[in-house]
Amino acid sequence: MNKLKHLFMCLLAIGTVRHNLPCFVSVHLIPVSTPKNGMSSKSRKRIMPDPVTEPPVTDPVYEALLYCNIPSVAERSMEGHAPHHFKLVSVHVFIRHGDRYPLYVIPKTKRPEIDCTLVANRKPYHPKLEAFVSHMSKGSGASFESPLNSLPLYPNHPLCEMGELTQTGVVQHLQNGQLLRDIYLKKHKLLPNDWSADQLYLETTGKSRTLQSGLALLYGFLPDFDWKKIYFRHQPSALFCSGSCYCPVRNQYLEKEQRRQYLLRLKNSQLEKTYGEMAKIVDVPTKQLRAANPIDSMLCHFCHNVSFPCTRNGCVDMEHFKVIKTHQIEDERERREKKLYLGYSVLGAHPILNQTIGRMQRATEGRKEELFALYSAHDVTLSPVLSALGLSEARFPRFAARLIFELWQDREKPSEHSVRILYNGVDVTFHTSFCQDHHKRSPKPMCPLENLVRFVKRDMFVALGGSGTNYYDACHREEF
Repeated sequence: MNKLKHLFMCLLAIGTVRHNLPCFVSVHLIPVSTPKNGMSSKSRKRIMPDPVTEPPVTDPVYEALLYCNIPSVAERSMEGHAPHHFKLVSVHVFIRHGDRYPLYVIPKTKRPEIDCTLVANRKPYHPKLEAFVSHMSKGSGASFESPLNSLPLYPNHPLCEMGELTQTGVVQHLQNGQLLRDIYLKKHKLLPNDWSADQLYLETTGKSRTLQSGLALLYGFLPDFDWKKIYFRHQPSALFCSGSCYCPVRNQYLEKEQRRQYLLRLKNSQLEKTYGEMAKIVDVPTKQLRAANPIDSMLCHFCHNVSFPCTRNGCVDMEHFKVIKTHQIEDERERREKKLYLGYSVLGAHPILNQTIGRMQRATEGRKEELFALYSAHDVTLSPVLSALGLSEARFPRFAARLIFELWQDREKPSEHSVRILYNGVDVTFHTSFCQDHHKRSPKPMCPLENLVRFVKRDMFVALGGSGTNYYDACHREEF
């Protein structure tokens, strides 16, 4: 039995990473302590370093398991937590699509055999899976903004197509939707039972995996919803910048960031050696193998417990995977230090953040439209938003990651509104750059909405230097 299969048999048997299990020794996964309350270490996972659950040193296999986000036990989440005198006014949800088939193929190897049909007796499973398929099959006449109306509403290929959402990805978002339903609808009554179409705002990029992820979450949130009330808008840009996408300085930051990535890779002799070994195994030039982005395919093998590919020259193995994954982690660490990505993120995230505070401000005026907003997006959407908010320690968005903005009203002072920011169920409000000092000056458990508005309208551009205090000036300044 190979190491990867051994690892996943252990993982599936226990549902999570536990302490001192010998089955993990063979792949050198560093064990973590079992929480006293019986909750799994995965469900207690924080996006910031936590000495209780964090391995003593960065372990690439541990990080990869978190990235896979394999559905197991229910997550412990902090969404919807507020003192009783606070009323929930609106919720804005940003998600990364769920688990998908690779976008790249390792040259001269067999594609991993993953079934993208939805099957009730195959793990991972969700109680609403069959009902989801049935409901999606009735939505062919639904109204979606073009070109979304040409996309399938759920995955349905016996051998997954490139980039296609898997059953794991559907289940991940059915779980997300049900979790949000229990909190926002059953507990806080965010939407009335007779909710109307204008109380939802739904937007997705033009990929089947994002549309299907959005529909899975929506079905978990509003089971058996009325198709006549559903309208997904199409967003051509992964940054969700709508009509504000032209930003020359943002592109300059991106070019400098890509140059930084390239130089870091050149310095990593172990990485280059690993690429060379893998290139010999598949009998292609090293440059060609690297261009094929092998980690994308290897993560699919890893997350689905499929053996890494072999040829007559040998096998790609776990050690190769660990070297490339470790480099990814090092790249993320240097990215935070060099700040080039922060510049890209501020300019990349501003349009969608500006849209969000606009909806919040309308809600504070008593408007009842767009009380629940859902953006179904990509890692390259969420990552800039996290960075722009100052959440530099946040992990790279895993499959089915969720970032949520909650707007609250103080019933005792109805003119006062506050926000909470949550990432994968963890309250990170006071880690953001616009509110990290607020709790030191105020006993209030949330951040004033005006802090977020001031940050988006003006303060977030301070990180860029220069004299620009608005989006247009920051995008077009010549001294960069």
